[in-house]
Amino acid sequence: MGQTYERIEGRIRTFIEEQPVFFTATAPLASDGHINVSPKGRKGTLVVLDELTLAYLDFGGSGAETIAHLRENGRITLMWCAFSGPPKVLRVHGDGEAVFRDDPRWSALIPYFGEADGAGARAVVLVRARRIGDACGFAVPFMDYREERTQHAEHLARKTDEEFAAYCEQKPHVGVSLDGLPALPLPLPARTG
Repeated sequence: MGQTYERIEGRIRTFIEEQPVFFTATAPLASDGHINVSPKGRKGTLVVLDELTLAYLDFGGSGAETIAHLRENGRITLMWCAFSGPPKVLRVHGDGEAVFRDDPRWSALIPYFGEADGAGARAVVLVRARRIGDACGFAVPFMDYREERTQHAEHLARKTDEEFAAYCEQKPHVGVSLDGLPALPLPLPARTG
């Protein structure tokens, strides 16, 4: 039987911090808009800032649907699944905001990610929890975690900041979402802090 929690603490926080992958889900307000679900998993790119606030690094790669949806309406759900150990699915439904590289808060937030920060970080996504709840997870299979994939970090590390900005500008659905919503501000602001 699922439970809800008032805050991210104790075993809930430990569970979040131990999972090697999580998923984000967002949607535009338009009923015919594209719902977006994204996997996230680079080690050290998610932090619990306090009992109700999480943050994760948003990197360049494919599109910017999550950013576009957050800019439009702020709704986001984060989900973790236990692929080992006792079964559990945990969701944090919240209000999200993308903090971009030229935001004065960037330099205060980026140190939380330590060595996970690197080339290709284009935003810090802040999520303020409105509802924290778990479910049994009985249907989630066991899967063995082997290791981190390094291709994403290596690919982005080969680019200068200027090359990364140009990369973002030439990608489809980065400045504007699939549904025509403003997404990543372009030209990409230079890094601060």
